[in-house]
Amino acid sequence: MRGPRWKTVLCMAGFLVLPGVVFSGAQEPAPPAPSSAPVAQTPAATPSKPGKKKYSHEHDFLVRGTVFNEKALSFPGVELRIRQAGEKKFRWESYTNSRGEFAMRVPQGSSYELLVRVKGFEDQTRTIDAKNGGDAENMVFRMQPAERGKK
Repeated sequence: MRGPRWKTVLCMAGFLVLPGVVFSGAQEPAPPAPSSAPVAQTPAATPSKPGKKKYSHEHDFLVRGTVFNEKALSFPGVELRIRQAGEKKFRWESYTNSRGEFAMRVPQGSSYELLVRVKGFEDQTRTIDAKNGGDAENMVFRMQPAERGKK
């Protein structure tokens, strides 16, 4: 037994005819390319909160550095905390990465205290002056083991 024979027939109208299927010989026009120009939005489309301004990190002060152990090897997982000078509460917290490095952003225009701490080692504190020019400060810490009986 033989299967059905498929015949392709091109009609005078430009259609390709297959049994039970009709294809148009002409192509559909391509959709218009997306415009890269920004689309103007109506005020109703963008919710706005009066008095609320979006914070920009453009003028932040970058505090970055590396922490080493007593053998001058990189020290991962060290806790870093920053607060404004004179305040009790720490407002920023981070940890060193696998290479002992860290980077934190704080607003310019103030003095800050950076506390570096890890269990079994003496805490270290540094003052950061983010008032007078510049946009970054690099620091290096070498942690010292705590005396027995402490920590």
